Formats: sequence, C-alpha cells, structure tokens
Amino acid sequence: MTPFMDYWAQQLGRPPRLLVVDDQPANILALNQLFCQECEVFMATSGEQALQQAEAQRPDLILLDVLMASMDGHEVCRRLKANSLTEAIPIIFVTAHRSEADEVRGFQLGAVDFISKPANPVIVRARVEAHLKLKLQGDLLRRVGLRDGLTGLANRRHFDEQLSVQWRQCLRDQQPLGLILLDIDHFKRYNDHYGRLAGDGCLRTVAQALSKALQRPQDLTARYGGEQFACLLPRTDLDGARHVAGALQMRIEALRLEHEASPLHGRITLSQGVAARVPHAEEGPQVLVEAAAAQLHLAKASGRATYCVQPG
Repeated sequence: MTPFMDYWAQQLGRPPRLLVVDDQPANILALNQLFCQECEVFMATSGEQALQQAEAQRPDLILLDVLMASMDGHEVCRRLKANSLTEAIPIIFVTAHRSEADEVRGFQLGAVDFISKPANPVIVRARVEAHLKLKLQGDLLRRVGLRDGLTGLANRRHFDEQLSVQWRQCLRDQQPLGLILLDIDHFKRYNDHYGRLAGDGCLRTVAQALSKALQRPQDLTARYGGEQFACLLPRTDLDGARHVAGALQMRIEALRLEHEASPLHGRITLSQGVAARVPHAEEGPQVLVEAAAAQLHLAKASGRATYCVQPG
C-alpha cells in the first residue's frame, strides 16, 4: 500500500472506493488488477449499471469509458451530475479517441480529467491518486463542518441536508423513506446524578452503538440535539424501520449501562418514534419528521423504554 493509500485508510477507516465502467471486460479486469490491492473496486459494463452502482456504492472516484454501446460515457456523466446523490463524485474519462473538442465537452459535463487508451499503468495510478487526494481533502474539510464534536456522528446540519436529498431521491424513485427519532430516557437525571463528564461519555457510547447497528452505507445516524438522535433510512418501509428500531433497542439494552437515577430498570434505555412514507410532490420532508416526533412523544407517554410506530 502506498503512503497515501495508507493515510486514506487511517483517516476514513476504509480504503478508497473506485467504480470502473467499461463495456469491454478485459479493460475492467486490467484496471481492477491495478487497484484491487489498495482500493475497493466496483465494476459496471454498461451505463445503466454504472448509474445503479454509483448510487448504491457511492464511490470516491469513477473511471468512465466514453464509447459504450447503449449509453455512452457523456450521457452517464450528465446523469450522474444531475443526481444529488452522485453529483460530487469525481469522474475521469477513459477514451481511445481524444481530441480538444472531446476534452472541452467532457469538462463541460463535469469530468475532472482524461486518460487515453491504451492506458499506461504509471499514468493511471498517478492520475487516480492525484484526484483521490483532492477528494480526501474535500471530505475531511466537509466532515469537520458536518460532524458533531462530542459524538462524532453527523450533526443536525448534515441530517437536514441528507433528509432533503433523500426525500427528493425517494420522490423521484417512488421509494419509501424511513426515519427514527430516539431519546435517551431520563438523561437529565443521569447528568444530575453522575455529572456532565459522565453524561458526555454516555452520549458517546450510545452514539457508537447506534452507528454500528446501521450497516447500509446509505443509512445515516445523526445527533439531532441534546440526548436525541435520528436514524435516516432511505428505501425503507414501515416494517423495515420497525425492524431497525427493535435492533437499536436490543443493542442499547445489551450495553447494560448503569443509570441508578432512572426508574426504568436502573440502566440506560431508549424511547423511539418510527415513521416511513413514500414522498409526495405536494409535501416536504418535514411531514416525516413530524410523524416520527409524534410517535416518539407517544413512546414517552407510554412509559418509555419502548418504540412506537406510525400507523400503516
């Protein structure tokens, strides 16, 4: 692993993700062999597959062939840049027919660079690493502004941004969007009893457990405010969101965090409000937040340490 790739893994806790798009499997195989030891490489042999993979895997960089049969690279690039979920992913065009006019068109569509076929491995590695460095710098700067300083989770600003993005995406695809709002029960009593430093440690422990419980890359765990958290679940219906809430409840109960000031079994527990809906054009994402908040209020009124689910 090169020093930069090692640094990337240290900073983000994972290797870079590359998406290689080419309708010739031999070309994909060559690029995969070049990067598979240092990167997580995803492959697509058509424009349609490229769009699906980019949205599902959120790669850090895309190597995109220009000349493909059903949908060429220019159209793939245009669609990626028009999608709020993929617009920020840097794209390097890989082409055997490179002219000044082609480069101008590619840059106008949003590409960051070009690589000529047949690809020289030294040049490919240098270009890829250069653009991954730029991507990492941007990600680290953005992460500082979008992370909660205490827990390391997404902050409220990041949550609000992603809620709007995912609402629009699910509206376009007519897919459900799930949301869970969670409160640590009787947390003020915890702070009063153990002190604020212990309270901060408790928040960090709960945040880490919640984050680990969500496995899909598109799911988002955020600190919503104070002792309240939020889990945003794209493409998740009410049954799926209910299942996640149950898993979160068991995860926190398994920690068996002491809370002597709580009347609920003497340990840390959660109250959760669960909602999901397929977005409608005449509504905004706030209706989903209000639905989850109403269920959270009901969970608290029902005695806490439970979750309530929006009626289906």
